[in-house]
Amino acid sequence: MEKTKTQAIVKVGFLSATAFILMYLEFQVPLFPGFLKLDFSDVPALVASFAIGPLYGVMVELIKNILHATITQSGGIGEIANFAIGSIFVYTAGIVYQFNKTRKNALISMGIATVVMAFTASLLNYYVFLPLYQKVMGWPMDAIINMSRAANKNIVDVKTLISYGIFPFNVLKGIVLSVITLLVYKKLSPFLKN
Repeated sequence: MEKTKTQAIVKVGFLSATAFILMYLEFQVPLFPGFLKLDFSDVPALVASFAIGPLYGVMVELIKNILHATITQSGGIGEIANFAIGSIFVYTAGIVYQFNKTRKNALISMGIATVVMAFTASLLNYYVFLPLYQKVMGWPMDAIINMSRAANKNIVDVKTLISYGIFPFNVLKGIVLSVITLLVYKKLSPFLKN
């Protein structure tokens, strides 16, 4: 039992370090506001969630964001948002996958997790994270909207920012993360399960 816990901690450490490095490989996606950047750092957390359990996936999300908070330019809000939204994604996928560990159920679990993440990210941004950026970072909402409108002319207020920016971005992100996870999981799972 003690050996199993130690092995899980080592795996979480390895996957967290990988996730932290992957946070640096971020890029903007056309038609989305510049502050929404796509990176692949949720893939190791999703792999952990599938291979060793949903709570381990959340641990990977937590550790990568604590490490990233040491070099943040977002006052920690970006890391809190990344942790919350990433954890919702990997935990949801991991919970659904635990019921039936098949490729088909993996696809179903990531589809469900993508929808849950997109809706939750929309609500959290509307009620929590955008207001926090205003208060903590002193970013006026007009500036956020104008920056967003530069990427997508349909964004004219907070509701359209959510509708045309946050929600579809997270759907795209969930799809991309799911595809990459499908490609790498089978190769990594023997190492993570043994």
